Order: sequence, then structure tokens, then C-alpha cells
Amino acid sequence: MTPKFKNLKNEFPRSFKVLTLANFIDRMGTFLLFPFFSIYLVERFEAEFIEVGYLFTLMSLGGLFGNMIGGAITDKIGRKKIIIFGLTISGIGSIFMGLVTSLDLFYILSVILGFLGDVGGPARQAMVPDLLPKEQHSQGYAILRIAVNISATVGPILGGFIAENSYMALFILDAISSLITAVIVLFWIPETKPELSPEIEKLSFLETLKGYKDVLRDLTFMLFIGISTILILVYMQMYGTLSVFLIAERDFSKMMIGWLMSINAAIVVIFQFWLTKLISRISLLRVMALGALFYGVGFGMFGFVTKLWLIFLAMIIVTIGEMIALPTSQSVAAKFAPDDKRGRYMAIFGFSWAIPNLYGFILAGAIMDKYNPNWVWYGAAILSSITIVGYLLLHQKNKQRFSDNRNLEINEENVSPQKNL
Repeated sequence: MTPKFKNLKNEFPRSFKVLTLANFIDRMGTFLLFPFFSIYLVERFEAEFIEVGYLFTLMSLGGLFGNMIGGAITDKIGRKKIIIFGLTISGIGSIFMGLVTSLDLFYILSVILGFLGDVGGPARQAMVPDLLPKEQHSQGYAILRIAVNISATVGPILGGFIAENSYMALFILDAISSLITAVIVLFWIPETKPELSPEIEKLSFLETLKGYKDVLRDLTFMLFIGISTILILVYMQMYGTLSVFLIAERDFSKMMIGWLMSINAAIVVIFQFWLTKLISRISLLRVMALGALFYGVGFGMFGFVTKLWLIFLAMIIVTIGEMIALPTSQSVAAKFAPDDKRGRYMAIFGFSWAIPNLYGFILAGAIMDKYNPNWVWYGAAILSSITIVGYLLLHQKNKQRFSDNRNLEINEENVSPQKNL
């Protein structure tokens, strides 16, 4: 082992390493199933593209409320229990999804699982800044993405083989991965909730929920969430729309979809940590604008190109944007959050993902069903351009806060030092 990787190995605490392993296992199940989820709905229920969009909307609607409740629970009782609960529900729910024979029942199940399965999301996000010092947040999120993308490298290829024979097997494997992850969290990851003052600890759950008002009053944070919501609307088309588009419009096979997604993941595995360190000296909001630029070029290309090598090139460009934007956005959200409201800030940050899901897939499905499908990708390029301008304007108005990547000031009057993990 080279000195570089020895230093990397010793740089992060054991609990963070276990968290990384747990995310790897959980996401392995996700990436076995999710790239083929839209195709499954079309083949199993003969659903139209817009009906697939409705389903994702229902899941996201449940997720919105699940994140809100989960963020408050995370700040009130801690991270560990709510993560285990969410993983267990997700695992059991995955089995039921594979057994349901009616699209209407699938819709109902999606709302329930969207709510209960997503309550642990803010807790997962909060664990990274709990476990790592502020200067390591971006690197920590980048390492988690590397672990996730190792599973995403293998998952779609293996999922492509399995999907040719049995979709039910994909649902079962997804459930197993969630339950294994729950066991790992139960036995090997400590509770990471910071020790707060007695006054904060005595707050009721209702009073904790009211704390969302403080988050919503953080105007700069909310503007960041608004701009990021547009960018995520673009990014999520890679998993919800792209596979169906390439099969219907570019004559791709399921195996080719698997390879395309695996190349995306492999690039992240190889280059994510290096790229995160390379851009670490650039101000955070300019980094976000740079990521949006790569999104605009890459996603826009899907609407123009038809040759196989150009489609794969477009995916590479999108992946560069993904490596730049996603860890940075998580780091920005973590820097905004005071220790006593970290779960709630992360829950609101989750809205930048959940809100696009409410209408993004429906909009894309309507375009693909009724208009030229290429307009999904033309629109992605236009929206990416809007976010570039938004991030740069936000940077101009907040240079002192973001230009040198300094930690944002937080109110620490009622917060004691974190537990020694």
C-alpha cells in the first residue's frame, strides 16, 4: 500500500468506515433494481411513460413528508434508530413491490414506502458531519459516493442479467441488502447525535418540528435549495427517463443500459476523490456552477446524438458534472446546519431531490408520450444554464461566506462539544 493510501486509510474514524460499508451494501441492492424500475413498470403493467411519472410522483410525495418527520426525529432522538427503521421498512416493502399485480395497488404501496422508507434519509446525511470535522465534509461525502458507485458499477450489469430472467429476484436482492445494512447499523455504528444543552434536549417533538421555521428563515440556504432543485430535476432524468428513452429511441438493449450506467459508476470510483481534492480550493458556489455546465452539455447531447460512442461520451460528461456537483451540494448543506438542527437542515436539503420527483418524471413522460422525446434533453440543457446563472449570482452576493470555502458561522451558544466517537 502506497503512503498516499495509508494516509487516506488512517485519516477517517472507524465509525465512518463502517458507515461507508453499510452504504455500499444498501446501494448494491438499489442499483440492481433501480435502472430497470421504469422498464419493469412498462413491461409488467403495460404502463405508459406518463403513468411511470405518476408513480415516481407518488413516491416523492410520501418522501417529502417522510423527510420532514425524519429530520425532526433525527434531531430529537438521534440517528441510529430511525435509520434502522427506514431500512427495515424499505426491505420489507421491496418484497411487496415485486408481488403486487395491480398498478393501482403499486401506487398505494409507493406512497406508504415513500413516507416510511425515507424517514431515515436526513439521519444518514447528518451522520457524516457528526463523524467528521468540518474540513473533511466534502471528502467524506465524496468517499461515500465512491463506495456507492462501486456498487453501481457492478449492480446494473448484474441487474441486466437478472432482469432478463426474473424481476422478482431483483426485488428480493434489494430487500436482502437493506436488511443486512440495518444489522450493520444496529451492531457496529454508534449513535452520533451531538450532546446538546439541557434546554434543547427538553424540547418536545412538536417544538422540534417548529424549529423548521428557523431553517426556512435562512434565506441564503433556501435560495441555494431552490437553485439546486432545478439542477436535480435535470440529474434525476438519468435514472428515471434515460433508460426508457435509449431503448425506445436509440435501440439500446437492457444490457447496453447496464453497461452505460456501470461506466458512469466506474468513473466516479476512479476519479471522485482526486477530483474533489482538485476543486477544493474553488469557492463552493462556483464549483456548483461548473458542475451544472457539465450537466448542460452532457444531458443536452442525448437529444442530438445517435451514434453509440457519442452517447457514451455524453454519459462521461454528465458523470464529471455529477462528481463535481453532488458532493459539493451536500457539503454546502452540512456547513449551513447548526449542530442542534442538522437533521432538519438535511431534511430541507432533501426537498431539492423530492420536489423534482413530484413533477419531473410526469413532465418528462408527457413530453415523451406527446411530443418529440428529444425535448427532454433540450430542456435539460436549458435548465442547467439557468442554474449556472443562479449559482454565480448567489456567489456574487455571498462572496465573504463562500469564496474561500470557510465554514459557515453557526449559533453554538446552546451546543456542547460532540461525543467522542
